[in-house]
Amino acid sequence: MTHILIVEDEPRLRQDLGDFLALRGFEVTGVATARDMRAALTEEPRPAIIILDVGLPDGNGFDLATEIRQSHDCGIIMLTAFGDSADRVRGFDSGADIYLVKHSTLREIEAAIRSLLRRTGNRLVAESGKGRWILDTANWTMIAPNGQALKLTATEFAFLNLLCERQGGVCARDDIVAALARPGGHFDNRHLDAVVSRLRRKFERATNLPSAIKVVYGVGYTFTADIAME
Repeated sequence: MTHILIVEDEPRLRQDLGDFLALRGFEVTGVATARDMRAALTEEPRPAIIILDVGLPDGNGFDLATEIRQSHDCGIIMLTAFGDSADRVRGFDSGADIYLVKHSTLREIEAAIRSLLRRTGNRLVAESGKGRWILDTANWTMIAPNGQALKLTATEFAFLNLLCERQGGVCARDDIVAALARPGGHFDNRHLDAVVSRLRRKFERATNLPSAIKVVYGVGYTFTADIAME
């Protein structure tokens, strides 16, 4: 599970953001001071991303970002009330990967986290050894074990969603065809095979990894790698 460290001295914001991200499948630690942040960074699991407030009671977020960069390999999202261009430039110069103002919605902050994880591959470091694929149900995206993200069509997403729900079990052809067929349209086994063939090529070109979608002859399809839904 990907660990997020929230460094925010506003109790309500820290609690709301922490609760929301926990519901979205992250492991979350929240602290209110620079001192507590430094202590949290010595403990396991180490955070993949730090959400860092600029104005802390015992530290300046710009200086803290520089300090974090010197000894920790993690993403930094600055969350601050200061939104002018000079502050944004200073934030990026300090080592921030993303700079957000505090009136950003919880979903916008989550989207920034997922975008940063895709860019850095830290999600997969946190889940190393499993070779896990992630089906992002909110954005119709499949994230490969090497961090590459594939945007899916509606049909591709529906197909992978069925396989993911089976968790390594076989999904019968008839069930897949029934789920993918649209009202008034025609969808049969030939169309299904074309969708799977195209999706396999898409996976392999984008990720340089072998496709985990396997055919079980006479029965249906299965996803042979570890896969999770978020």
